[in-house]
Amino acid sequence: MPKRFALAFVAGLFAAGAVRAQTPPTSVVLPADAGGAPASAAKPPAQDPQADFAFGAYQRGLFVTALREAIKRVDANSRDTAAMTLIGEIYRDGIAVKLDDAEASHWYRLASNLGDRQAAFALGLLLLNGARGVEKDRVGAAAQFEKAAALGHAGALYNLGVMAIEGEAGGQSDFDKAAALFRRAAEAGDDNGAYSYGVLLRQGRGAPLDIAEAAHWLKRAADGGIIAGQVEYAIMLFNGVGVEKNEEGAAKIFLKAAAKNNPIAQNRLAHLYVSGRGVAKDLVQAALWHRFAKAAGIDDAELDAATAELSEAERAKLNEAVHRQAAF
Repeated sequence: MPKRFALAFVAGLFAAGAVRAQTPPTSVVLPADAGGAPASAAKPPAQDPQADFAFGAYQRGLFVTALREAIKRVDANSRDTAAMTLIGEIYRDGIAVKLDDAEASHWYRLASNLGDRQAAFALGLLLLNGARGVEKDRVGAAAQFEKAAALGHAGALYNLGVMAIEGEAGGQSDFDKAAALFRRAAEAGDDNGAYSYGVLLRQGRGAPLDIAEAAHWLKRAADGGIIAGQVEYAIMLFNGVGVEKNEEGAAKIFLKAAAKNNPIAQNRLAHLYVSGRGVAKDLVQAALWHRFAKAAGIDDAELDAATAELSEAERAKLNEAVHRQAAF
């Protein structure tokens, strides 16, 4: 009987840019490694740099100029929320000025009170995590995320979904609410939302069990570069669960995730190189990815045995491949 990969949902509760805790493989999870910066990174609102000199300077790394021009704009127009948000971001990151979370929150709050969704989102992150000079305030964070979500901010919708799963202190997780929020986040363009909604569909928690629909959203997340989504979708693709079986396609996706240091993908890829399924059989490549996965804590006796008897020439190739991959 052909070997199947077990669906092991990648662990890690992701909220506001930080991995909160590691959870067992069977638990409902959110992406621990997004491979990018979705709902966690506060950034100035996208604008046309030709029409906005301050933001254009920020994009080019001219942070002192960006700050000076943004302050000029606020002096000229006390309702210029884009300039306020930009100033907040500069203080939040400590670029051109000393890092000052309290000053950042001041500017974010001014802009949020005037209806700027990015400022509301950024302020929500500061309140959720707490920072120097900013007291942690989960209720206040949720209020800011709600404000940003009402204005269509995908990251705020996603973070509200995370908070629904976390529940209030000592309270129950609200999977129905989380699923609805994740779907809205995904439909608004957030790939982490797509991943999280796909996981809930796959488990039938907060939404009716629907494997094909889960595969659809997990593919969306995988295509968007969400590493956890790549692993989950590749496993479904390899097994033909919810999607037409495609071992070659699965191997390509595992390789992408493995190259980004995901140990589960590295372990799965090593097995493929041992068996020659989806890729040409190659014990050197199997040993390479097994070594990386093992260094990350995934022990595998089957792979130990399969890669134990490499020839001297193969071991030389392995060492060369390890150094080459480690250099990336």
